[in-house]
Amino acid sequence: MTTKKLKVGNVPNLRFPEFTEEWETKKLGDLCKMQSGKFVSASEIFERQIDGLYPCYGGNGLRGYTKSFNQDGIYSLIGRQGALCGNVNLVNGKFHATEHAVVATPNDNIDTIWMFYLLTNLNLNQYSTGMAQPGLSVQNLEKINTVFPKAKIEQQKIATFLSLIDRRIITQNKIIENLKTQMLGLQEKIFRQMIKLKDHSGKILPLWSFKKGGELFESISNKNHNSDLPILAITQDLGAIPRDLIDYQITVTERSVESYKVVEIGNFIISLRSFQGGIEHSDYKGICSPAYIILRNKIEITQHFYKYYFKTPDYIRLLNRKLEGIRDGKMISYSYFAEIELPFPIIEEQQKIASFLSKVDQKIHTEKAILERLENQKKYLLKQMFV
Repeated sequence: MTTKKLKVGNVPNLRFPEFTEEWETKKLGDLCKMQSGKFVSASEIFERQIDGLYPCYGGNGLRGYTKSFNQDGIYSLIGRQGALCGNVNLVNGKFHATEHAVVATPNDNIDTIWMFYLLTNLNLNQYSTGMAQPGLSVQNLEKINTVFPKAKIEQQKIATFLSLIDRRIITQNKIIENLKTQMLGLQEKIFRQMIKLKDHSGKILPLWSFKKGGELFESISNKNHNSDLPILAITQDLGAIPRDLIDYQITVTERSVESYKVVEIGNFIISLRSFQGGIEHSDYKGICSPAYIILRNKIEITQHFYKYYFKTPDYIRLLNRKLEGIRDGKMISYSYFAEIELPFPIIEEQQKIASFLSKVDQKIHTEKAILERLENQKKYLLKQMFV
């Protein structure tokens, strides 16, 4: 593969060396046939796949399963509306495409998989219209100018190369999901005391005692700051993290920030979503909305022991016992948290458990970093292998 252009013109920066002919400019409508999918009512969509049902795809991907199909083969599906307008999925087999997706069928001289990568690279969302509800029409899609290699074999080589990276990304995602499953299984066994740990001399550690949340943690509301600390986003997957480190943009006024609470390293946070994802832990000092409840330990604990315990399904079920039937967004009060019994093994065992789970957690973070590099590599190659 070479990055040297033989002449200025419609030639990608990165190209297989055996191809030298310039690419040709065409409209998308000249390369493929585009048509909207067909409406299917919600009552006709099933959550699970059983014999006689076919996948049903909307603009945002798989919606469920239906009794009929309107496509049979390999197609690119383009999202027509909403937040994922312009999103492109490659679908293979018999399936039903809804009216929220545009089905792209390439002409005979265009490779199907290459077409998928072309559409992915075009960033189709930029061609959407409408403010409150962005949308893409078939007519607008067909008018988009693009550049393509006339030699189908070049299209196929590009598609094969990029497909190898996609398969590696799929494998990496499976590695991460398997590790997450292992982590959940280990947490369940450890916190249900199905695994017996031993001390340094080989003696089995004593049975756990239990204390109420209010005996271990107190609610604090420190607003003594000059608004110069980073604003923290309270997330279910990353815990408390500075907004600048993630794609989390919410405008706040200087006056409103004055009422924000200080979060110290090691504090826990009860959020509006704790009934769904547990209680969050902070490895950062910053400030957060006064709507959150900040917890600080009153006695000696190993914080990461509780960081992992507060995210277990068993504990989340305890949080939800008094919240059943209450609408989404209900805040868990400190008084309710304080009444729930928490495990309190000796500090030595807390440290052993925290250390062990941290190693598995770090492995997951390492594999996620590999995935991010692969995805960035794919983005780079898409830009370089298309004009």
